Amino acid sequence: MPAATHIHADKVRAYLATRYRFNHAGQDIVLSIGQRSAALAALFASHNMHCAAFITAFNPRGSTQSDALNQLARQQLGEQLQALALPVIKGAGSAADNSWPAERSYLALGLELQPARDIGNHFAQDAIVWIGADLVPQLVLLR
Repeated sequence: MPAATHIHADKVRAYLATRYRFNHAGQDIVLSIGQRSAALAALFASHNMHCAAFITAFNPRGSTQSDALNQLARQQLGEQLQALALPVIKGAGSAADNSWPAERSYLALGLELQPARDIGNHFAQDAIVWIGADLVPQLVLLR
């Protein structure tokens, strides 16, 4: 995470506390920033991957958008990820205390850090979640 950011500290704390969820093979997998995931280790192994990114296109810069705009952005993000021909799993990021509506997202297996950052920036996101070979989700601030 960069030492300096233009993102308000309260937002950063909220992103750090968010639970990033997806379902794979009937198992609900929840990723938490800074906590290694054994379930993700099995998923990486089954797809022979060493990294992944959890990305949304909802609510650019953390500002509430209409459902229609969020759905359109999500569709565009899905198409962009599909064009990369990587395994993609639908998911959602949600606040542990339900103080912010869940944001539909994607876990893109095999998506390296810089392309993940580029996609997050394209959709005007404050941050993405990236997971490397250590299987520890990290919050990557984009501005």
